[in-house]
This record gives sequence, structure tokens and C-alpha cells, in this order.
Amino acid sequence: MNQTKLRHLIAELRSLPKETEWFEFKLNKSIPQEVGEYISALSNSASLHNKPYAYLVFGIENITHNVVGTKFKPKQKKIGNEELENWIAKQLTPRIDFVIHEFQLNQKPVVVFEIDAAKDTPVKFKGVAYVRVGTYKKRLSDYPEKERKIWKKEAGFDWSAQLCEGATIDALDKEAIDKARTEYKRKYPHLAEEVDSWDDATFLNKAKVTIQGKITRAAIILLGKEESEHFLSPSAAKITWLLKDEHNQEKDYAHFGPPFILNVEKVFAKVRNLNYRYLPDGRLFPLELTQYDSWVIREVLHNCIAHQDYELTGRINVVEKPDELLFTNLGDFIPGDVETVIQQDSPPDIYRNLFLANAMVNLNMIDTIGSGIKKMFLKQKKRFFPLPDYDLHHPDKVSVTILGRILDENYTRMLINKTDLDLSTVILLDKVQKKIEISPEQHQYLRKHKMTEGRYPNIFISAEIAATVGKKAKYIKDKGLEKQYYLDLIISYLKKHKQASRTDIDELLLDKMPDVLNDVQKRTKIRNLISEMSKKSNLIENRGTSRKPVWVLTMKN
Repeated sequence: MNQTKLRHLIAELRSLPKETEWFEFKLNKSIPQEVGEYISALSNSASLHNKPYAYLVFGIENITHNVVGTKFKPKQKKIGNEELENWIAKQLTPRIDFVIHEFQLNQKPVVVFEIDAAKDTPVKFKGVAYVRVGTYKKRLSDYPEKERKIWKKEAGFDWSAQLCEGATIDALDKEAIDKARTEYKRKYPHLAEEVDSWDDATFLNKAKVTIQGKITRAAIILLGKEESEHFLSPSAAKITWLLKDEHNQEKDYAHFGPPFILNVEKVFAKVRNLNYRYLPDGRLFPLELTQYDSWVIREVLHNCIAHQDYELTGRINVVEKPDELLFTNLGDFIPGDVETVIQQDSPPDIYRNLFLANAMVNLNMIDTIGSGIKKMFLKQKKRFFPLPDYDLHHPDKVSVTILGRILDENYTRMLINKTDLDLSTVILLDKVQKKIEISPEQHQYLRKHKMTEGRYPNIFISAEIAATVGKKAKYIKDKGLEKQYYLDLIISYLKKHKQASRTDIDELLLDKMPDVLNDVQKRTKIRNLISEMSKKSNLIENRGTSRKPVWVLTMKN
């Protein structure tokens, strides 16, 4: 890990509200026995939280998260004649990799132990396995349920693939099965004719929702009758929609259980996806679109279903606030961070509910495992809206916020004017508009390309691009639009309304005429357009009188 990545790591850890079970801040206390015990505890806890690494950091104050520096120099410390690093490594069973990084941060010495998460079995130090419970180091043997989870990981345990004892196909909803068939055929159109010949039991096996005719937990979640949820006990499959006003007061709510393949649409129907109009300075016409992209809403919700840690016995929540949707599900974000997922654009190595996720792919609920997040970001970029916000700061919970409003007009103008911006640059600009600190190197990149202004770290998106947009728009307003644009508007109006008076056409076009023309000149220009369409092009004809014309499309259209 290079210096830049180390600084980013420390910035991310310091931004968390408190220590979690997979990292620890310390100052100078460095008793070798305790360091070894912490490596065991952090490695096991990282495994439980599906983190690839754990971190033991010296030089950061625990409560304030201030960088104060450390006197601990592990690479120089010895136990007898043996280096500390080798001494600790020999005491760990099984042997796991850990790397010690010593570097300067804010001109103060900091040490980071980067520790691999336990993979095959709980990691012991001197024969004892430890684990973090909250911010405390404990013996793992005192927490058998945590130890069982680590052993389950070794066996490739998948909660969603487990069979529901006593459940038969009667536990599933017939309408949900029919919906699953429809979506399966959409996903695999070349199998559509064959699918129609399968009975329900064969179809469910082929779609990998059941296993050899036996009902899985994934089958209950996606296709189960509402009363079949008890087969998941003590876990629960619930989605709660909650409406809040601008004062964060609850206004309405609704709960939804299985079958999720049907009920996600009921959740979606609850969301008030209003039209949003935005007129950037200098533009001729407003941008008008819905607050939320319907695909993005469904994708976030489906991801919550696929990645929920159902063993934590909680609910998936959809909180609707004015101009904002908040989605939460229980369980850590397994890939670690969102930007890595976007950059790699490939499936992660570890899944919480692999069987459930694959079933959702087969039933056309999610595209391909691992690709949805990047597609959400691209869709928001195309809409010129803020990117999705992933809050990964709370242990055992992932929160995703989708904003239905413009935050910074300069951000929106820049996306409108520079449609070739790559996604990584847009992510940086999105952080700037949200006042999220970026690295000095990232700031230099944006500044070099004249995208930001201000003194680091108090920077903001440059208005220079916006000024350029305004000049271009003013030129268009002065010069006027291409003639074909006006002709197309008239034709579209007539196709929709069947006929139009001269007053109707004036109302349609007057505010779109060049600003340099006065009112009389604008009306003359409109008259000339009508004349050309009727006499020269034979696109429209008058069904009224010369004094009160009523224009309609000719047979040519």
C-alpha cells in the first residue's frame, strides 16, 4: 500500500463516528502480547463483518480521531534477538499475513498494521482466539455464535440457500410464480417456448430458486405467501416504507413481506416520484424529468433484498423525505468501498446471499451481479443529478441516499456542457458539491482542468464552465433556433391536438423566437413559417377561413 492509499485509508477511518470491530486506534501502548491478541481479534472480527482487512493504527487519538503521532516503532522492536513482526507471526495459528506500514501523516509518525481477515478458521494467538465485541477485546470462545459464523464461512455457508424444513410448494404464491415465469422468459427469451412446457416444480428448479424440489429461504423471500414467512424464523423478510415531512415527522407508513417479486412494485408505487423542472441560467428551455429514475429506485431496493443480513432479524427500510429517498439494509458492505466496485466493474469475490442473488438474476430482478452500482451512477450522471450517497460508517448497516433535487447548479451545468467527463471525475465533482473532502492529489487534478476554485480543502466547483454555457445560450437566443425546430414543433402540436388556430401557434412559438426581434417581427416570422408549410411544402392546410384560419396536417403527414 503506497503513501497515497495509506492517507486515504486513515482519512476514511477517521471519518467514522467511532471505532468498529475491525479497526483500532492506539497511541503508544505496544506490549507485544497485546499486539498479538489484537491481531487475532481484529482478523476474526473482519471476517465476521465481511471485510478483507482489519487495521491496528498507532498515532491516532481514539476519542477525537486527531493525528497526534506515536513513539512506537515496530520494525525496530525486538523480543530477545527476534524481530517483533516475526515473533508475532510465529504465534498466530493459522498463519495469516499482516503488513506493517510506518509513515508520516501531518508531519507526525503513524503506524498501521494491515491484517488479513480470517478465512479458513478462527485466528488464534498463542493458542487462544480473540474477537472484538464493540470496542472491547474478548475471548472468542465466550461468544459461540460468532465462532460458529466463522466456521460457517469456512464451509461456504449461504443462509439464503438453506432449506425450509416442512415447507412445500404450497408455501409459495401462485401469482408470484407466474410473475417469475414471465420475468425468466424476458431474461432468457430463447427458452420461452420450453419454459411454457415446464410444471411449477421443474421451473423453480431450473430458475435455481429451489433445490431438487425443496423450498429454500430464497424461495420464501421472493415467492412465498405472506403467511409463509414463519419458515424464516427467527429471521424476517420485511420492507418498511416510511414517509416523513421536512421536519422529519412521520406522515405515513406501510409494511411489506413476501413475495418480494410482487411487493417491490407496491413499495415503488408508494414513492411520490414528482416531475422536477430545472432551468439552468442561460438555457432556452427547462430540463423536465422525474425526481427519481425508476430503474435506480428498483435497483437499490433489489440490492437491499439481495444483500440484507437476514440473520440480524431486522427490516429493509425505505424512508421518503421531501426530495430524498433513503434505503437501509442490515449487514456490512462486503466489497469494502463503492469506488472500488465501480472501478473494477466486476463481481466481488464474496457474497452474503449468493443463492438469493443468483435467483434474482434469473428472475430478472437484477441485471448481472456486481454491475448494478456502476449503472446507477451512470444514470444519475446522465440526468445531471447528484450521485447516489453510500453511508458505510455504521457497523452492520448500509445506507444509500438518492437525491431528487439539484444541489449545486455549477455541478449540473458542468455535466450538461461536458458530457464526455469520465465517471471517476464526476464522482470527485459530486464529492466537492457535497462538501466531502478529497485528497490533495485529486484536488490538483480538478484544479488543473479548471473544474474547481478556492483554497484547499475549502474548494467549490468552478463557475467558469457555467459562464461559457451562458454565452452559448445567449448566442442561440440572439440568433434563433434552426427553422426546422419551429416546423417540427408545429407538426408535433397538430399531431397531438389535430388542429390549431393562429393564436395557438403564436402561443406555441412566440417565447422561442430570437430575443433580438420585437413582437411584430416575431409574429411576422411565424406567419412566414405557416405560409411556407402550407403553400411551399404542403405540410398543413387551412380548414377555416382567411380571417380565422384553422390549420390541420395534410395527408402528407
